[in-house]
Amino acid sequence: QVQVVESGGGLVQAGDSLRLSCAASGSIFIRYPDKYALEWFRQAPGKEREFVAQISWSGDTDYAEFVQGRFTISRDNAKNTAYLQMNNLKAEDTAVYYCRADEVEGLYDYWGQGTQVTVSS
Repeated sequence: QVQVVESGGGLVQAGDSLRLSCAASGSIFIRYPDKYALEWFRQAPGKEREFVAQISWSGDTDYAEFVQGRFTISRDNAKNTAYLQMNNLKAEDTAVYYCRADEVEGLYDYWGQGTQVTVSS
């Protein structure tokens, strides 16, 4: 099994920054960390969960278009942790942010419980 725990959310004002953390653990992940991409999704009230960013074990990244250069995903493999640096936050960024460990062959994925980000205007 793989466990995923998000942290770092909070209440901020528009224009502020936050850094979210995603810590992965579990025997399968620790043994085969290169088999898992780490991804961030978000879900606002009444809306579908949407993709935000992805990073592979080797550091290849992908972003949703709405990020518009404001967010940066990174990964510290020694700590089994991914980060999402969010700058110039906007009210529309308000959502629960979820981390997913995505098995590269597409057979398994593991979700965290989410961390709330609230951006006041």
